[in-house]
Amino acid sequence: MRTRVCGWRWQRNPLRRHSDVVEAWAVLVVAVLLFVVAPLVGVAAGLRAHSQAGALAAAARASRHEVRAQVIGDPPRRVSAVEGDRQNPYRAQVRWTEPGKVTRTAWTRVPAGTRTGDTVSVWFDAQGRPVAPPPDDTAVWQHSVTIGVCAAGGTAAVVLFGHAVERRIALRHRMAEWEREWAETGPRWTQPRT
Repeated sequence: MRTRVCGWRWQRNPLRRHSDVVEAWAVLVVAVLLFVVAPLVGVAAGLRAHSQAGALAAAARASRHEVRAQVIGDPPRRVSAVEGDRQNPYRAQVRWTEPGKVTRTAWTRVPAGTRTGDTVSVWFDAQGRPVAPPPDDTAVWQHSVTIGVCAAGGTAAVVLFGHAVERRIALRHRMAEWEREWAETGPRWTQPRT
């Protein structure tokens, strides 16, 4: 004869303790929080990050302009790791002609493998300083997905930590409950029989 064990904490049973019912409800709440709320928090955070990053990228595109410039002078030199970036690790002098036929030169970062005489894309801000290119749609989506995953993971970590604290408290209450019950029944079991 088989006994039904699944869902035993929900069924009426003389051996079921109050702590069993609390633990069953806690497991249900944790499951809902992990599988429904945490993903929703991640999606909401990702969408908010996407709209903010998209707005910042649009503002960067509006405040910067791109020119095609020719590398001049000495071959590009490698920038130190402290001031360099991964996409453009070399620094070189470039020259370009502005729409008013004025020729300008500046030092800027160029991609690896660039040689003297090559044409590169250079971005400048409104003051004419060389700046990094504005983030593209891929960078915006990467930022959004990263924020969403981190928010969902953080929510899940908080839920699991709360569940661990609840389990520890429930265990302490269960042990106290057993101590009280043993104090009542223990003397009957431990007295010598005559």
